[in-house]
Amino acid sequence: MIATLSGVVFVKQPNHVIIDVGGVGYEVLISGRTYDRLPDNGDEVFLYIHTSVREDAITLYGFAGAEEKELFLLLNTVSGVGPKLALSILSGISAQELGEALIRKNMSRLTALAGVGRKTAERMCVELKDKVAKYYLPGSEADQIPAGESMEEDSFRDALSALTNLGYTQAMAWQALRRVQKLHPQAAGGMKIEELIREALRALA
Repeated sequence: MIATLSGVVFVKQPNHVIIDVGGVGYEVLISGRTYDRLPDNGDEVFLYIHTSVREDAITLYGFAGAEEKELFLLLNTVSGVGPKLALSILSGISAQELGEALIRKNMSRLTALAGVGRKTAERMCVELKDKVAKYYLPGSEADQIPAGESMEEDSFRDALSALTNLGYTQAMAWQALRRVQKLHPQAAGGMKIEELIREALRALA
């Protein structure tokens, strides 16, 4: 099994990266957060890898940190959460925020994540609450995020839906919305859906 990869970034997209390792290109599926941490094309990169072997395919999933890989594996133990949804979840919420949401059973935050319905959120809370406790430290930054600055607000969820309806993948849409949030950390939470979509489309251009 491939556990890590170290090589050169050949091609990178919001949902996957091709890493050149000694002349062999490995296609690795990634979350939006790992994409944010990738170096430029041609630069050296190191990723933690989970290798999924099935009868019809061998798929590599890559993570910028061991913590994200561990969460990915934990999410996959929940009924109804497969690799694709696990990556989507990790694209939309940090480890610290996820731990907080699961421990506090914050349904509004969890169901705002792309692809997560209430039943899935409830199963995640029941099955992972104790396992993610180490990711949640009361009084840390996740407890201090001002209202309106979370990517899980209804406006961001609606903007995500609109962007996917325009033909963009969820990973690309999340990536664009995070860019908007980073560029306008104070104003993003108060933007109307139309403004979010307009700014996101600029980021995608």
